[in-house]
Amino acid sequence: MNKEETIQGANQSSQKIDWKKWLNSQWVVKNIPFFFFLAILAVLYIYNGHYSDKLARNIATTEKHIKELEYDYKTVKSEVIFRSKASELERVVEPLGLKGMTRPPVTLKTDSASETNNN
Repeated sequence: MNKEETIQGANQSSQKIDWKKWLNSQWVVKNIPFFFFLAILAVLYIYNGHYSDKLARNIATTEKHIKELEYDYKTVKSEVIFRSKASELERVVEPLGLKGMTRPPVTLKTDSASETNNN
């Protein structure tokens, strides 16, 4: 067991890092460009998050607006179809004195029309 305890003690001492040796003023000054790079990455990451949130809100409002326009389109389309029915047209123009035809339309024939049919 003494052998194992000494091996574990040696491993623990080798795993222990002396931070004072790594964090001195020369090391910090030497790595300033890397710290600036990390700061720029952090700013870009935050900007990207805000931009994606804004974009998601814009998409949601646009989808809502499109649905409203779709409802308006369907309403207007059904109204136009209803008003273009023959019975509805007769009802609307009746106050103007116009009435629907009770007999079939008359076709007019001219001499030039009969000559072209004969040839």
